[in-house]
Amino acid sequence: MSEAGRFLTGSTLGHVTRMTATGALGITFVFIVDAANLLWVSQLGDPQLVAAVGFAYAVQFFSVSIAVGLMIAATAVVSRSIGAGDRERARRQAGAAVAIAAATLAVVASLIVGFRHALVGFAGAEGETARLAARYLAITIPSLVPMSAALVMSGTLRADGYGAKAMYITLLGGCVLLLIDPVLIFWMGLGLDGAAIGLVLFRICLLVLAVHFAIRQLALVDRPRLSTLRNIGSPFVAVAIPAIATQMSTPVGNYLLTIVMAPYGDDAVAAWAVVGRLTVVVFGGIFALSGAIGGIFGQNFGAGQLDRVRSTYRDALIFCLGYTLVAWGLFVLLVPYIIAAFGLTGQGAEVLRAFAVIGVGGFIFFGALFVSNAAFNNLGKPGRSTLVNWTKDGLLSWPAALWFTGIFGASGVIYGQAAAGIVVGAAAATWGWFYVRTLEAVDPVTLDAPPPRTYPNPDRHRRR
Repeated sequence: MSEAGRFLTGSTLGHVTRMTATGALGITFVFIVDAANLLWVSQLGDPQLVAAVGFAYAVQFFSVSIAVGLMIAATAVVSRSIGAGDRERARRQAGAAVAIAAATLAVVASLIVGFRHALVGFAGAEGETARLAARYLAITIPSLVPMSAALVMSGTLRADGYGAKAMYITLLGGCVLLLIDPVLIFWMGLGLDGAAIGLVLFRICLLVLAVHFAIRQLALVDRPRLSTLRNIGSPFVAVAIPAIATQMSTPVGNYLLTIVMAPYGDDAVAAWAVVGRLTVVVFGGIFALSGAIGGIFGQNFGAGQLDRVRSTYRDALIFCLGYTLVAWGLFVLLVPYIIAAFGLTGQGAEVLRAFAVIGVGGFIFFGALFVSNAAFNNLGKPGRSTLVNWTKDGLLSWPAALWFTGIFGASGVIYGQAAAGIVVGAAAATWGWFYVRTLEAVDPVTLDAPPPRTYPNPDRHRRR
């Protein structure tokens, strides 16, 4: 295993494209399978079941976002150590990060399961829909513990440049879910419970595959040690807390928008659930972009190669623009078939059309926001990611959605979300660009300025 980081030489656009492509294939396939899961549920002929999954997804999004935030912190810390040439420290940090993630999600899962009825009720679910959503959460939420450990190991693989290995984890796990979902839902007659059980088995598969690639095959993760847990504390927490806060903004925004959508009925909420699944399918490359380029930023930052940090930022924005334009055109063409496949009618169909025409285009700016997030998280300013994301999801999206729904009905939720993303995405991309242009070399572990060089005093040991 070479001591040099994989991202320290070669074309930065090539690295961005390769890492994003492998990340996109993995995450897109997983969410294609997730969308298929929702499609199987919709074939049961009860919109209430689809709405229940939508409400459960709004709640579950919080805990998944915590796991993703911990993965981002692990990627940032580990990639810096690799860039600085200290692989043993990187292995110890990865092991400690896995232990921290699993312990954190165990606490989070316990709280969500305990308060699941109140959480789905607050999201706007009522009656049988609320009961079904709470049951779905009770089955699926505990499996976030193994998933969180798998995500950190996957982030470690990306931090070291093994994008294909990280892709295999989600790709193979997704194949398992694709095969067992129809069996559980239809053949065994478990319905919504079958969909939930399939998700649990998928997350366990993620852990098994992550252990195989990251620990057994490549030995990138060391056994967690108490001393490492203490040493990693400061740099890990410095990224983890704002990264988690940043990731939490998205489910908060989704939760608030679900509340705005709920009064328009189960048809509208079902369409909102479909939009949520299709968003991550169509824009797997954009969602993968932030995690994919984190390791590129971190390694070059750790090695002090700031010109490559700047070219990575530029190339990521170019990739984002091209990807979104292609995806936008394809999605518009496929809208009639998607509406028919999910059986959307009335307001539900209108919501999906609004997303195709306006919402998808907004991802040009959403992607730019993700690029700035990756730069801030991996280059020492994670608090800025928190600020811009909460401005979009917590400050602007909800009032914008309320205002647009007063004019356009349920479709106004889509317009409000897009408007907030356009404003904040443009501002964040500009802020991030000016930051990387003025970046100076710092210590890759502490993120402090390097200590002044000292020279030996020739009189220090002179006999007096």
